[in-house]
Amino acid sequence: MTARRKATGIALAGIGPLALTVLTASPAAAHGSMTDPVSRVSACFAEGPESPKSAACKAAVRAGGTQALYDWNGVRDGDAGGRSKARIPDGKLCSANGPEYKGLDLPRADWPSSRMRAGSHTFHYKATAPHKGSFELYLTKSSYDPAKPLKWSDLESKPFAKVTDPKLTNGEYVFTGKVPARSGRHLIYSIWQRSDSPEAFYTCSDVVFGKGGGQVAAQPAPTASAPTARQLAAGAGKSSMDMSGHDHEGSGTGTHTDAGTHTDAGALTDAGTPAGADAPAPGGSSKTGGNAPQARGGGRPAGGQQLAETGGDGSTAPMAIGGAAVLAMGAGVLFATTRRRAARHRG
Repeated sequence: MTARRKATGIALAGIGPLALTVLTASPAAAHGSMTDPVSRVSACFAEGPESPKSAACKAAVRAGGTQALYDWNGVRDGDAGGRSKARIPDGKLCSANGPEYKGLDLPRADWPSSRMRAGSHTFHYKATAPHKGSFELYLTKSSYDPAKPLKWSDLESKPFAKVTDPKLTNGEYVFTGKVPARSGRHLIYSIWQRSDSPEAFYTCSDVVFGKGGGQVAAQPAPTASAPTARQLAAGAGKSSMDMSGHDHEGSGTGTHTDAGTHTDAGALTDAGTPAGADAPAPGGSSKTGGNAPQARGGGRPAGGQQLAETGGDGSTAPMAIGGAAVLAMGAGVLFATTRRRAARHRG
């Protein structure tokens, strides 16, 4: 082996660890929340983090601050790995044991709620960074008391709906489930367990079956509304979570990378509506009653670019590009160095 080849081999061998470090430095990200029925955190965000209207959301802000609402898509356990019941203690189900979300665990019977009825229901889950995984939905038992801290034993032992890799429609997962019969105020608890990571996400959605189930001190509990597209865009700058907000049309099983596609303020949806229009965000149920589905899932796609099905996250693509540039520069410098050394050796 010539001196040049030997030196070049050593240089390239040194690049390997660098490539591995650069290309794996970015953490995975998958975020989202239920929008039909509307989750607690989404309902309070829709009311306005700085000045919520309902007594329950005001109490949540007093307990945990406003950042939890700006981070509406981040109620998670990064190391759940299918062990949610073992890792999240009673009384902290709605926060997933996250201190920043402790306001969501407040036991009270006046949380903004969605009307619900037994039978088939189409569920909507806004996904700002979609990944493969499964959803499990649990309903509280008939003995549920909303004025007491939520415990695992308050939920039915088995999910009434379970789906793996549901279709992603207009930036949200859409799937159906058969809701058991109940009366009065109850809660639907969702677990979104990723299959490409131990990370799992959780939501508490307050629902009312029939009439009068949301009464507190002779006053009806407010109706929950999902955040509008304008609200989501306005609050994104204050969020510490991934707010890429991919709204893709008919994208198969929903396995995509979060490749950093954003909605420009002046962008139009495929329906010709400004992306920032003050309209209900995907899955919002403020203008439809009960189980009535919205046209095309209630979504307003922005951009329409289908992403590569690799299971990466929002920073994967830029990180990979940047890593490639670094590697190219490093390889060039090392190659030039080895050529000079080899020339000196021949001389």
